Amino acid sequence: MSAFHRFHLAIPVDDLDAASHFYGDILGCPQGRSAETWIDWNLYGHQLVTHVHEGAGVATRNPVDGHDVPVPHFGVLLDVESFHELAERLTAAGRAFVIEPYLRFEGLPGEQWTMFLLDPAGNALEFKAFAHDDHVFAVD
Repeated sequence: MSAFHRFHLAIPVDDLDAASHFYGDILGCPQGRSAETWIDWNLYGHQLVTHVHEGAGVATRNPVDGHDVPVPHFGVLLDVESFHELAERLTAAGRAFVIEPYLRFEGLPGEQWTMFLLDPAGNALEFKAFAHDDHVFAVD
């Protein structure tokens, strides 16, 4: 087995056209296989599948670093340059953020840029970029 691993995640969406616009046009994810009720996306090298299903959305919020983080959520770790490029692309597209891009835990182990937003079905996404990749799982 390869040392390189990717995740596979399937999420519910209530409008496949809106999901296609968001994941394909706004986030810039290349589209893979598809059918009438689902689309595969390449989310920074990981397989994300949007399946038509009612009932998407954020269940609750959890306080972290003075912000109400949407739970559940999923996302991708990016390098700092890619994080800022994505933040600029989302802002230019007029996307609202649940939590605006900001630097969290500044000067501490785990220092990271982070941002949260919702897809059109209400699924919460977090994108983050660590100041130091070896601090992803750092503890005090």
